[in-house]
Amino acid sequence: MNKTKRKIFETSMKLFAKKGYDATSIEDITAEVGVAKGTLYYHFTSKEEIFNFLVEEGMKLLKNSIDIKTSKLSNTLDKLRAVILIQIKIITKYEDFMNIVLSQIWGNEPRNIKCKKYVMEYIKTIETIIEEGMSNGEIIKGDKQILASGIFGLTCSSLVYKIKIEDDLDVQKLYKEFDMFLLKNLSKK
Repeated sequence: MNKTKRKIFETSMKLFAKKGYDATSIEDITAEVGVAKGTLYYHFTSKEEIFNFLVEEGMKLLKNSIDIKTSKLSNTLDKLRAVILIQIKIITKYEDFMNIVLSQIWGNEPRNIKCKKYVMEYIKTIETIIEEGMSNGEIIKGDKQILASGIFGLTCSSLVYKIKIEDDLDVQKLYKEFDMFLLKNLSKK
């Protein structure tokens, strides 16, 4: 991605997170980036295309990070630990992105449906890991959809915690708390 396209992408993400998608205009984006509309339209045909690109790239980053890390692990609990740690890191590093996706999963507009689809596909990845752990006896039997949604929701709650403490998150501390709270209870050992 060239420098101008990256700047448009990053600025749009900040504006969508701060003002909301509907309240952010092309003029807001071009003014903040410092480019003419023609330059923006050279890289993206519309605000919707910017949004779609943002969601696709962000969810791809999250899913690829999980796939790479979990493919090297054989133990289900270690895979779930990797999922939790990566999610916390991505939520912390890309807070604006996560705010956008989470705020857009409600409703029936095309962008809501797109965000919902990506989140559900990602949760399905966690379900697969949980199902594997139940099948091989590493974790307790339960509803894989509830557990996967819970893991996703629990790590997303890191954003609420960050607001509460009004400070940067200590990723390792949060990870250890989630590990102790959730994974210890899923283990059959």
